Amino acid sequence: MVSITGKSRSFVLLLLSLPQSIFPPLPLFFFTVITPRPPRLRSIPHTTGPLFEHQPFIVSWNIPGLVCNRYNISLDTSPFKGVATPAKVPGQFLSLFYTDRLGLYPHIDLTSRKQFYGGIPQRGNLKASMNKARADINYYIPSNRGLAVIDWEEWRPLWDRNWGTKKIYQTLSVAHVMKTNRSLTMQQATEKAKQQFQLAARSLMSGMLAMGRAMRPNYLWGFYLFPNCYNYGWLEPHYTGRCSKEVRMQNDELLWLWESSTALYPSVYLQASLADNPRAALMVRNRVQEALRVSTLPRRSGTAPVFVYMRPVFVDQNRRFLSQGDLVSTIGESAAVGASGAVLWGASADYDDQASCESLSSYLSSTLNPYVTNVTVAAQLCSNFLCQGNGRCVRKNYNSNHYLHLNPENFRVLYIRKRYLVLGRPNFADLKTLSRRFTCQCYKGLRWGIVFPSFTISL
Repeated sequence: MVSITGKSRSFVLLLLSLPQSIFPPLPLFFFTVITPRPPRLRSIPHTTGPLFEHQPFIVSWNIPGLVCNRYNISLDTSPFKGVATPAKVPGQFLSLFYTDRLGLYPHIDLTSRKQFYGGIPQRGNLKASMNKARADINYYIPSNRGLAVIDWEEWRPLWDRNWGTKKIYQTLSVAHVMKTNRSLTMQQATEKAKQQFQLAARSLMSGMLAMGRAMRPNYLWGFYLFPNCYNYGWLEPHYTGRCSKEVRMQNDELLWLWESSTALYPSVYLQASLADNPRAALMVRNRVQEALRVSTLPRRSGTAPVFVYMRPVFVDQNRRFLSQGDLVSTIGESAAVGASGAVLWGASADYDDQASCESLSSYLSSTLNPYVTNVTVAAQLCSNFLCQGNGRCVRKNYNSNHYLHLNPENFRVLYIRKRYLVLGRPNFADLKTLSRRFTCQCYKGLRWGIVFPSFTISL
């Protein structure tokens, strides 16, 4: 047994990806410097505790690896908490329910115009859909805990948000009303169709979440892409990234969805026009901030956690990986403003040959894994210091450019024996910087502490 003390060591080892049983209870950090007193906590609603103890921010892997396995190309996912594939595989940490995997989802194939299960929500069979959903949940989620994400993108539950190709749902809804009552004017039929559509959409979506919560309460249930901010237009000269007042009001109308969800899953996929562009950070922080805002709307004891969907490649250039600066704008932003985690998703088309798999493997070792390690450890350090492990660190000013990063002068991220570890310790200036830039959001049922003694870690 090796005892790490202030007299015998000038650094602390944080061994990641090792069995937690070899570690003593947290705090995992050791330093003997006199720490600055954390600031008084501003009023922030308590939030649901982390899925993994002492892990205030996690990054999960949801990228298919079948093709890479065929080529015997190894993908090192050791820094990730929860490794899953989007494929139809039961018993995963992250269960992703596409349109054909949960219930009987009414929708229209825009190419063939074929209608499935009634086509529009108000023509769907809710009882039959719930019965099938029960069997689907039993199959895909046998037990344990994790994330349950419903990915239904064909229509949106608010009538006014079905624009573009989704306008067909409005057209068919109006036709459905006119078919049963031809005496109505177009305005009357449209208003009635809107009411029917939104009520049916709410019943279906909230019903799925209620069933999921009842059957698998240890999973965090929510819909992918909700909430959305619609803060496009980043090429405009005065882009701020802020969600419009209209969008915020519409999101307020979805209170029933936030009340039914036990997690929120917004998306911050980047287009190539945002590569190494500071406006990427503006887009991301405001989408995550909107998710954090709506999570406070339900009257519950703790806000729902936010897990942010992102991709390691650009949406419109899927052979081009995000740079470290882009990772700061996505993963780094999400951690700094108070998200509980990020989900790295990938399409099968992103990694469908030997070259793309080799590129992904190289990208993991050179760029992505060191950054994920850096941010997750920095989030732990800040949580232990500012919150005594009872909460997660949140920017005092959400619109600042302050991040949860380890000081490169005092820390090194290393890869030894197929494991990532961090060497270093925070100094007085590091801790003072954290206390000046961040505050603590406590976990539900826990309190914020300010006494921070010295610790010894035995390995």
